[in-house]
Amino acid sequence: MRCPFCAASDTKVIDSRLASEGSVIRRRRACQQCAERFTTFESAELVYPRVVKSDGRREPFNEDKLRHGIQISVEKRPVDSEAIESAIDRIKRRLHGLGEREVDSRQLGAWAMAELLELDEVAYVRFASVYHRFQDLNAFQEEIKRLQQGVVNDQDGAEPTVESVDG
Repeated sequence: MRCPFCAASDTKVIDSRLASEGSVIRRRRACQQCAERFTTFESAELVYPRVVKSDGRREPFNEDKLRHGIQISVEKRPVDSEAIESAIDRIKRRLHGLGEREVDSRQLGAWAMAELLELDEVAYVRFASVYHRFQDLNAFQEEIKRLQQGVVNDQDGAEPTVESVDG
């Protein structure tokens, strides 16, 4: 590992710890040349299935797009970043656990909605409004009504999300 300060290639690991529920190793390093210290994170590189979009296009799974969509939904809501990262990690585990080469984008959206419902109901409705392309106030009201009744289904035909909500 090259030093980010002086680009020397001789760095020494000072400390290693598990991070992110054991899926990442955090390493504290010291440069042997300039004596600066820095942190690196090491994780397994997994091959995720390609995402099949609604128009038939196929693209690689993009964790940053998933994170961005979730972060927009929880903006200005009392949801901490650690909870967001845990939700993303659970989605990634499900995605990898499929053992398939491709996954429908609706499935990925359903998983994101289920995670958001657990994190924050307002964030869930925000995400659902974009995901289901709500066109008017009635669509919002219907989704909120379903949420209050504890029955939240994916309108696009993917698997149902959370069935029970405290209200």
